[in-house]
Amino acid sequence: MPTPHNRAENGQIAKTVLMPGDPRRAEMIAKTFLEDVSLVSDVRGMFCFTGTVEGKPVSVMGSGMGVPSIGIYSYELYTQYGVENIIRVGSAGASAPALKLFDVVLADRAWSESSFARTMSGFTGDSTYPSEALNKKLAESAARLGIPITLGAIHSSDVFYREPWQGENYWRNIRDEHGCVCVEMESFALFHNAKVTGKNAACLLTISDNFNDSAVTTAEEREKGFTEMMKIALGVV
Repeated sequence: MPTPHNRAENGQIAKTVLMPGDPRRAEMIAKTFLEDVSLVSDVRGMFCFTGTVEGKPVSVMGSGMGVPSIGIYSYELYTQYGVENIIRVGSAGASAPALKLFDVVLADRAWSESSFARTMSGFTGDSTYPSEALNKKLAESAARLGIPITLGAIHSSDVFYREPWQGENYWRNIRDEHGCVCVEMESFALFHNAKVTGKNAACLLTISDNFNDSAVTTAEEREKGFTEMMKIALGVV
């Protein structure tokens, strides 16, 4: 049934949902990769589209930016709409020197300073994990397509802008202490919600900038150019 944040009716959202942060990117994915597409929710401008891939239903919905936002949307999808699998498809900043612009990362752990999980369910750890079975399918999809991926831990940050109290190279400390190859802002909550609801979650990221050499993509490139991870994700539907 509809929620305060989603007007879709039961049955209008598929069991598998691709979830970028940007709702405009969700629209681009749906109109580029899906057939028989329909807009099933646009509450607060957070578009949710449902269509098919080779006759199989799939939905694409924006999550917004940050842990609290994806925490709301993913929890409602799991608990109110019967969604079984959410694959986050997002952008990330690389802290590992080997990663280049447009490289694809498959997260095997999300480390965070966030208090989301403790407040939400009493979980006191600082790392959450994707579904092993879903990650295996994504790795197999990438192999079939011949698209290289990097499997690694990611930093799921609560903030985008930081005052310099930790120093300019705080990201190096996080990388070296916690083994994080890149940073984004959502997967810690997504993995946690999947765990507490007994559902599946995974995260594919495309590198949009690199802290080591200041390389960066444009907003248009981020919206339209991250097609490799979309193909990988749709390969498991």
